[in-house]
Amino acid sequence: MASSTSSVITLNINGEKYTLPVDHRTTLLDALRERLALTGSKKGCDQGQCGACTVLLDGRRAVSCLQLAVAAEGREITTIEGVAEGDQLHPVQQAFLDLDGFQCGYCTPGQICSAIGVIQEHAEGWPSAVTDDIRPEAGPPPLTAEEIRERMSGNLCRCSAYVSIVEAVAQAAEAQPDAGRADLGTEPKEAVA
Repeated sequence: MASSTSSVITLNINGEKYTLPVDHRTTLLDALRERLALTGSKKGCDQGQCGACTVLLDGRRAVSCLQLAVAAEGREITTIEGVAEGDQLHPVQQAFLDLDGFQCGYCTPGQICSAIGVIQEHAEGWPSAVTDDIRPEAGPPPLTAEEIRERMSGNLCRCSAYVSIVEAVAQAAEAQPDAGRADLGTEPKEAVA
């Protein structure tokens, strides 16, 4: 007996619940754009290489073109449409505006969602490939331009607004210096299953 190839799922997106039937092969990106008309996340490469479709899943960045919609059920999904607090822009959005961190704007939603994730990961002490001291007790490394470039390297900008993007991420990180630092300690964290 063949198993079903579709399911009815409920997605928690930007604080609202959406129930919809989906084919099991439907990506989160396609569910967002084609089924729910949340078109802020862009389809660039459709292979997880450009970052234009980046969203936040449970506060962590993810490329939605590689995430199956059925696997996102029960998780907190934040798209670019849900980043601002009403009329108040998120500090990353404001920094992108202030420092012209975009040109054509196609990649900007993914860049902003990724930057929010980068700032949180950095504040929590996650090392990058360029981090010198990766000991947990060392805490977050300085968020230098080199650190930002490495951490944002999964998001491509075809217009090459990279200099302004790096400046915008740095400004936004300064605007929220305590983001995620509350649970930093000198003891190594235990792995969470």
